Amino acid sequence: MGWQNRILRVNLTDGSIREEPLVAQWAQQYLGARGLATKYLWEGMDPATDAMAPENMLIFATGPLTGTMASTGGRYTVVTKGPLTNAIACSNSGGKFGAELKLAGYDMLIVEGRSPKPVYLLIIDDKVELIDAGEYWGTTVWHTEETLKKVHKDPQIKVASIGVAGEQGVKYACIVNDLHRAAGRSGVGAVMGSKNLKAVAARGSRGVRMKDATAFLGACSSTQTKLAASPDREGLTKYGTNEMIDTMNEFGGLPTNNFREVQFEGTDNINPSAMVKANANGHVNLVTNKACFGCTIGCGRIAHIDKEHFSVRDRKEYWHASGGLEYETAYALGPVVGIDDIDALTFAGYMMNEHGMDPISFGVTLAAAMELYDLGLLDASKTDGIELKFGNVEALTIMAEKTGKQEGFGKELGLGSRLLCEKYGRPDLAMAVKGQEFAGYDSRALQGMGLGYATSNRGACHLKHDVFSEDMADQSGTGKAKPCKDSQDKIAMIDSTGVCLFTTAAWDTGEFLQLIHAACSTPSDPHGDWTSERLLQTGERIWNLERQFNLAAGLTKADDSLPPRLLNDPAPSGVAKGRVAELDKMLPEYYELRGWNADGIPTAETVSRLGL
Repeated sequence: MGWQNRILRVNLTDGSIREEPLVAQWAQQYLGARGLATKYLWEGMDPATDAMAPENMLIFATGPLTGTMASTGGRYTVVTKGPLTNAIACSNSGGKFGAELKLAGYDMLIVEGRSPKPVYLLIIDDKVELIDAGEYWGTTVWHTEETLKKVHKDPQIKVASIGVAGEQGVKYACIVNDLHRAAGRSGVGAVMGSKNLKAVAARGSRGVRMKDATAFLGACSSTQTKLAASPDREGLTKYGTNEMIDTMNEFGGLPTNNFREVQFEGTDNINPSAMVKANANGHVNLVTNKACFGCTIGCGRIAHIDKEHFSVRDRKEYWHASGGLEYETAYALGPVVGIDDIDALTFAGYMMNEHGMDPISFGVTLAAAMELYDLGLLDASKTDGIELKFGNVEALTIMAEKTGKQEGFGKELGLGSRLLCEKYGRPDLAMAVKGQEFAGYDSRALQGMGLGYATSNRGACHLKHDVFSEDMADQSGTGKAKPCKDSQDKIAMIDSTGVCLFTTAAWDTGEFLQLIHAACSTPSDPHGDWTSERLLQTGERIWNLERQFNLAAGLTKADDSLPPRLLNDPAPSGVAKGRVAELDKMLPEYYELRGWNADGIPTAETVSRLGL
């Protein structure tokens, strides 16, 4: 129970659609969502396959708690091989699409092959069909979602789709659902575009059966009560994630001007206080907060742009409210490119959602281009006449739209920072790991974050580990390997349940155990009943299987590194002034704790112990 025990497999090459039973043994080993999809990917394709080839699999996976009463139980994960990193891509999204897919009766949608023409997939419970999407190809996410709801005369259909960025292979194109929630990182939208799949529209009316419904209701009640009482939850509800911008700036860990600096003078213009403060025209950026399916946190922001702002003054189609600034969006469209215009950041965020792009990768790639421009390796003749200087507000808004539409220099920005910087002879300026751009934390100030960036299976990522409290307390690399490894395992488990990581504002492993124990069946097998130890080992198993995929794809220890700037150039200010990232100290200890050899390869004992 908890699982629907059904997989939907679609082959776009021959147009076949079939249901198949969920492999129960794999569900017991990998739980769901991130973990279970990784197992299906590992078993179903050669990791050396080109990410944009038809043979690559694109998997939309729910967890056993997706679509249930568990707080935040609306998450789904997209797993594939990513074109940005050539490593495993695991991209998590909220909104309501994941719950709808689960309520239609499916634990997972596996997409294979490549359609000879653009199509979209319509799922209404047991009725599943591929429909011509020719009229939608070349249009935006927003147009596609709005039109499909009208065509099918159902405003409650949930849509996950791509824009032109995904169609044309922008390396960090994402899959957007519910207009402004996204499976946002590693280029999963580009893989969807390579398959000529414009959208998946889902509508479900089935429930989700629990192993013990009474116990599950009790677990939902007690865990929601604990979450409601949490001060950290209250902060997310009131301020959203962008509260972090002031914390990081004061600390000296806020990447600015492509990581040349670690503090930004303009945070007061783009922080949560700025979002609720009226400007000279009486305009207030923030409209309200918003929650995903089943969420009792509501960290999302809905915002609108001042109609007098240059970006929309003559464009009434953007005089509406939509997704507002969250921390990573604010950082990547603000400090890292030296910009503190809140309406410009909001407009660029609209472009990310409308055209389907990861704002982190876009912003950091634009920052790299600005440094290339500053060094004279780019000039206005190559950048469509736009001066790509740090702080140039018009450059941000214009390039966000050009990249989304794949016009002019936007095509080069769509390569991502690694390929862009390699093209212009300065690969060291790409602030990325395994090709994926950094989130808003400088790893000279947060050493454990740096270790997590370096070892993340999907490339630089702030969401796959949590050493934040240890980093804030001690700026050295000492003692960071174990909390990094342990939190990676724990988060891999959480990502596989179908609930949001932000529940950890109040929950520890015990709360997840209550929910999983009541929801999921436990047949008589070597795994035994659900325990905290079993859940955490499940996360460890998932992490190691992702590692095995990457090794088979051709990645090596050399990919567990950080950009030279962070390893060699001391932090210029903040509490970590004078420090560099101490990766050389942390990485060997991390490998040993993982049960990997000196080359970062899981030992035979580790493989055997985890049943890989």
